[in-house]
Amino acid sequence: MSRPRVKICGLTRAKDAGLAVRLGADAIGFVLWPRSPRAVSADEAATIARSLPAFVTRVGVFVDASPEEVGRLVAAIGLDVAQLHGDERAADYTGAARSLVKVVALGRDADVDAAIGLPADVTVLVDAVDRDRRGGTGARADWARAARVARARPVILAGGLSAADVGEAISLVGPWAIDVSSGVEDRPGIKSGEKLRALFAAVAAAAAPGHRPAGPTRREDAWGQG
Repeated sequence: MSRPRVKICGLTRAKDAGLAVRLGADAIGFVLWPRSPRAVSADEAATIARSLPAFVTRVGVFVDASPEEVGRLVAAIGLDVAQLHGDERAADYTGAARSLVKVVALGRDADVDAAIGLPADVTVLVDAVDRDRRGGTGARADWARAARVARARPVILAGGLSAADVGEAISLVGPWAIDVSSGVEDRPGIKSGEKLRALFAAVAAAAAPGHRPAGPTRREDAWGQG
């Protein structure tokens, strides 16, 4: 059984990104929102992005940036994906990046229907509800509601995942991919080698026989990568 794709987010150091890739990360995320404790500049993100192998997906995380600003940074850094983590309308960002990810917080049942109803070419990322810090809080997303979305379309699951609970999350939600930041850190933006290794070991164990398949396995289904 194929394991879910893994995105490690909030990278600020090339050595952390390199270790994540060696352990099996499919995507690396850069937070381009100045208010985040994991924020990096465009120059810092570009330097790390250039150090990554071609097969690794480069994701920029934005919060209510204009489509023009997103497009400019995507080009300047060399990003494959724009992850929209604010109150953006995904339709306004068509063409800003090769692929779009829209973050949703499933605080109500109506949010499930809204997530399922997003355009098919936009990938849904389910995170915990937090309108101030916009992710990376260590809080858990609503797995039951996330599973309902995942039954209808590919889902990336975030929200406080770590080696301790990622296997349970994969079993219960069946995500196409997982997105991990605070769960593999020593402190915001600084990843822990020990926690990264434990996470990837737990993901591999969750993909062993007896666990439910984690949805579509073609990378281009969500991250625009062939």
